[in-house]
Amino acid sequence: MRHAYMRTLALAVAAALALAACGGTRTSTDTAADTGGSAKGDFGPPQGAPVKAVLTAPPNVPPPTGRSAPAKVVVELDVIEKEMPISEGVTYTFWTFGGTVPGSFIRVRQGDTVEFHLRNMPDSKMPHNIDLHGVTGPGGGAASSFTAPGHHSRFTFKALNAGLYVYHCATAPVGMHVANGMYGLILVEPPEGLPKVDREYYVMQGDFYTRGKYREKGHQPFDMEKAIDEHPTYVLFNGMEGAMTGDRALTAKTGETVRLYVGNGGPNLVSSFHVIGEIFDKVWFEGGTKYQENVQTTLIPAGGSAIAEFRMEVPGTYVLVDHSIFRAFNKGALAMLRADGAERRDIYSGKELDEVYVGDRANPNLAAVSEATTSAKAGALTIDQQAKAGQALFAGTCSTCHQPNGQGMEGVFPPLAKSDWIAADPTRLPRVILHGLNGPLKVNGKDYASVMPPMSQLTDDEVANISTYVLNSWGNPGGRVTTEQAAQARKAAPLGTAGGE
Repeated sequence: MRHAYMRTLALAVAAALALAACGGTRTSTDTAADTGGSAKGDFGPPQGAPVKAVLTAPPNVPPPTGRSAPAKVVVELDVIEKEMPISEGVTYTFWTFGGTVPGSFIRVRQGDTVEFHLRNMPDSKMPHNIDLHGVTGPGGGAASSFTAPGHHSRFTFKALNAGLYVYHCATAPVGMHVANGMYGLILVEPPEGLPKVDREYYVMQGDFYTRGKYREKGHQPFDMEKAIDEHPTYVLFNGMEGAMTGDRALTAKTGETVRLYVGNGGPNLVSSFHVIGEIFDKVWFEGGTKYQENVQTTLIPAGGSAIAEFRMEVPGTYVLVDHSIFRAFNKGALAMLRADGAERRDIYSGKELDEVYVGDRANPNLAAVSEATTSAKAGALTIDQQAKAGQALFAGTCSTCHQPNGQGMEGVFPPLAKSDWIAADPTRLPRVILHGLNGPLKVNGKDYASVMPPMSQLTDDEVANISTYVLNSWGNPGGRVTTEQAAQARKAAPLGTAGGE
């Protein structure tokens, strides 16, 4: 019986293989071939008059093409080198496609013939080109688009593959051009288009390498050694810390469907993209035509993308992060989506505290920090300007433990309001901020077991501004701490150690 069974099984396998060889059975390879590929993306020559592509600056997305036939699409993109804010009070010389980081969003249809025009502005210091990952051809258009300052290049390609693709500069040194912000996204819609949604947004992560430390004020040059070592100063969405927070947050309404076109320009880091408080209903992973459902966090490689879609059920603030979490809270990879609408307490109880997640980014903006930086540079910084800047920074650094009103938490965190410990020696403030404080502590007649960690990631001017805010708030004695005093505190021994107090 056993021999007969084995013989029957062998015959069945042989028959299946024979059918597969002559097309009688669909193999996994055949199935993959049916889902797309460049051989399926040529729908013949362009039809009708040429179409000029609508390009949008982030976080905006051009409207769907709305076409049922391939067209000749003219894309005109300018390379602009310009100084822009990278954080409040910090500027950087970005190299851009279209004057923004990331560059302009491009939207075409599968089968379109794209006539691409690249202009490099006359005041540029460097030659540039463009490599579009949606191009089939050596270099993705890089060799055809090498453009010196003041010059214009043109090349043509057919968009054969549907998907969401990164583009970037590929002029040597390639890493430096990408690190300075030269990347963006091009969407090649499938012939039938994408399902209709209520909101579409353009979000792109990048890692930046400045000579100064995180949030160090003034103009910051590019640091090649940091870039080679893959030690970014900033990890950002859309080229600036706070680009989509506070009064610049993305918006939606409950009941709406939101689609995010998310890219990662790199040049080095992989993104663990996550929206706190939401679950992606669908994620078109790696920007392709397949999607996964019910996704919490999606990996996006450097030079890669994803399309994330979800429905807003509950109103409130949703925080977009790179879930390599120190990048979010200590390097800037954080954005916000505000959803308006009626409460849904059957889904969520409704308590919300922005400061827990976004800290100082919960504020409408950090204009007070920029104002203080400008005044300090001019030698006209007032105590009031310092205190206002310190208030904005305090929200993200200290308020969770010490509370926004400085009252602390009974038996856990000592109060800063009307603090006899601060009044006895205001110079302690910057030292405690920078070095932390551990051990027994008596404040206003009550004992505390202090476990404050050091905040050495803060710059000297941030420490000075926070200290000045605390000194001038909640009944404390007043006065100011200067940047120079904060620098001295950084060099001093921690309180409670040998050489300290």
